[in-house]
Amino acid sequence: MRVTRSEMLRVTTLIIVLAAGTLPGWSAPAVPFYNVKDFGATGDGTTKDSEAIRKAISTAANAGGGTVYFPAGRFLTGSIHLVSNITLYLDAGAVLKFSQDFDDYLPMVKSRWEGTECTNFSPPIYAYRAENIAIVGRGLIDGQGKAWWDFHRQIRDEFSKKGKVESSSKWSQMFAQKNQDVPSRGRWEQMGNFLRPPMIQPFECRNVRIEGISLRDPPLWTINPVYCDDVTVTGISIKNPDDSPNTDGINPDSCRNVHISDCHISVGDDCITIKSGRDADGRRVGRPCENITVTNCTMLDGHGGVVIGSEMSGGVRRVAITNCIFDGTERGIRIKTTRGRGGVIEDIRVSNIVMTNIRRTPFDLNMFYEKVAAEPVSERTPVLRNLHFSDVTVRGAPAGGYILGLDEMPVEDVTFSNLRIDAEKGFSCSNAKRLTFRDIRINTQKGPALLCEKIADLEIDGCRTLVPHDDSAVIDLKDVAGAYIHGNRKSPGIFLRVQGKNSRDIILQANEFGPAASAVRVEEGLPSSVLIQN
Repeated sequence: MRVTRSEMLRVTTLIIVLAAGTLPGWSAPAVPFYNVKDFGATGDGTTKDSEAIRKAISTAANAGGGTVYFPAGRFLTGSIHLVSNITLYLDAGAVLKFSQDFDDYLPMVKSRWEGTECTNFSPPIYAYRAENIAIVGRGLIDGQGKAWWDFHRQIRDEFSKKGKVESSSKWSQMFAQKNQDVPSRGRWEQMGNFLRPPMIQPFECRNVRIEGISLRDPPLWTINPVYCDDVTVTGISIKNPDDSPNTDGINPDSCRNVHISDCHISVGDDCITIKSGRDADGRRVGRPCENITVTNCTMLDGHGGVVIGSEMSGGVRRVAITNCIFDGTERGIRIKTTRGRGGVIEDIRVSNIVMTNIRRTPFDLNMFYEKVAAEPVSERTPVLRNLHFSDVTVRGAPAGGYILGLDEMPVEDVTFSNLRIDAEKGFSCSNAKRLTFRDIRINTQKGPALLCEKIADLEIDGCRTLVPHDDSAVIDLKDVAGAYIHGNRKSPGIFLRVQGKNSRDIILQANEFGPAASAVRVEEGLPSSVLIQN
């Protein structure tokens, strides 16, 4: 066997290193590990190890930082507060099991709850203005959220029956007293002043890493960094029951430079949601969520695969979502907002996505998340612009997609390219400007493949269906002002129908319609000039 020079050099180096370990006076550098069992933790699953964990973190912090180590075992605890330069390391077989006693999450701390600032229960794992913190390993974090869910459902049922919450717990009274001067308190009163905390919430932190661990059953959202910079979440698994209330997976809120990769998520709400504050309080803070990447993730049960909003009053910008699989989520990519929210969502790129068994729709860009009366354009008006989707395959969905803009603020500059969609109904768009579909194939069980209403500046280049329907056109336009339709091939039946008194300047060019006059149908009463054919 021939040995290369580089291989000989590596072997020689290894021998020298190993030999050095046997030299007199040489010793390996000490690794700053702090085993929680050395501080009194039992790991038996029934004895609370809160104080032992606190001592281990405090000792490591006093030494300048280090790793707090959890060996195999079941460690029952209340809230854990991380400080700078601390890593929690959960070895394989370690379970961090959080107490179901709400008193173990006191005193209340500064938090943000669904986009509004408040003082609330401490999250099970919390950090405030810390840097260089991490939660890593092959262990499990179990939030034991059922106690929180049951209490929440009890309050919700009372509000549903009576229109108000009359019962009051000591925690509700405490919350009300600490938040008495907060403008958002009216909304919280509808919830009995009992707000469940997220399971992991670093707050105003820098250089946060969560890697390798498994998580389940949080009180509310699972991972919720707020006002953080440089956050990495990679290689984790989240499994929450599909009927667990509001148990989102990963929710960065007004954060910068967030990297989410190689995660497996199945939850009772949205899998990944990007947020930046709610309504007036979110606009007051005014901190966007920006520079976000989501890649190489799988999402199963959940209301949405990757969602932006609805709390987006501080704005969301520069987001890349790529190389993901959604299987069984209600929606795939969802952007949701409403009048009164304000904020700008812009510069979003979505590519290389495979979706199967989507229960509602693969694309949902919706500015009517809540029913709010029309109002003049102001800081309360949300904006969606510069949104680009490419290389997406969808197999199985009730609808191909939705774009629902506002009359006073249409969705702007949206492109869809290289889509392959099999759905019951087609892709429906209304109130948009500068909307482009390029190289798309949408197969429906009924109705048009593409419906566009109240669109200004529409381009359709290469739209096809393999299953045309005799009673509907492939492309249906209503009140479209300015369209460039080219590079299309006619299917049997009607390819294009134009209707609506505001339709105009529909340009057809370089389409293979053949001699059939039935390829294009214009509603009676529209002038012949509505179509411009070359």
